[in-house]
Amino acid sequence: MSTSTDTTPQNTEGQAPAVPPAPSRSKDILQQLIGTRRVIIGLVMLAVLALVAFLGPLISAWDVSERDYLNMLQAPTPEHWFGTNRTGQDIFTQATAGLQKSLLIGLLVALISTVVAALVGAFAGYFGGLTDRALMWVADLALVLPSFVILAILSQHFMGSSGWLILVVLLGGLSWMVTSKMVRGMTISLREREYIHAARFMGVPPRTIILRHILPNMSSLLIADATIMVSTAIIGETALSYFGLGVQPPDISLGIVIADGADFATTAPWMFVFPTVLLVLMVLAVNMIGDGLRDALDPTTKSRR
Repeated sequence: MSTSTDTTPQNTEGQAPAVPPAPSRSKDILQQLIGTRRVIIGLVMLAVLALVAFLGPLISAWDVSERDYLNMLQAPTPEHWFGTNRTGQDIFTQATAGLQKSLLIGLLVALISTVVAALVGAFAGYFGGLTDRALMWVADLALVLPSFVILAILSQHFMGSSGWLILVVLLGGLSWMVTSKMVRGMTISLREREYIHAARFMGVPPRTIILRHILPNMSSLLIADATIMVSTAIIGETALSYFGLGVQPPDISLGIVIADGADFATTAPWMFVFPTVLLVLMVLAVNMIGDGLRDALDPTTKSRR
């Protein structure tokens, strides 16, 4: 009689078969980000630009307000790496200091806009009824108002020694509406989930449910939106400062430096080209990171299939 050896492992009596652990979503997202070329390129570009923005004014031999009256409208030289403007100020120092301020404004505006959008949309979608109608009425009203005109009018009245902080509040307060509507729609769907009903039955306050259970489940949307908002805020601040409606001297931003060099774009192109290139690279880097985050955090995107 022949016998066969069964090498298949047998489960001991009373024990369930071993189930492999579920893959970690955070690990999956990290792998997706690392494997996305545009995210890596964007992160490297952003890191380099951030170093240039914060270290540039420190390593430069010239102060932001310092003038070299012997080298006005001077082309790039070993002494003035990006040349000088019409008053003898060093363009490298001006551009890097302006990039620093524009980057700070973009980050703060994105933070304010995302927090307001998350809270307004989540409270409107969770409570519904009168709260929903009132909050969405405010959002609809803010959407139809000419934000550029409002910013232009208010900035002239509130700009002072800390005027750029006022500009941050104004930009953040006029850029949250679309995201809040998206958050509201997602909240209406999430509030009917079993774990939300269980939290209600256990007596968890609505505020806690919103902050601990609803908003964390839409973090992908909020992170991607905040990233894109950084570049939008930088462009908005630059445009306002270009027209003299944003950051005001003695503060400096890329918009001010670009506006100062616009009249000399053909006769002294270094005044215009260098700060404009920094602006384009910054916006490009942030957009590349934002697109990669959106693809990695949204499981329905084509790149994750």
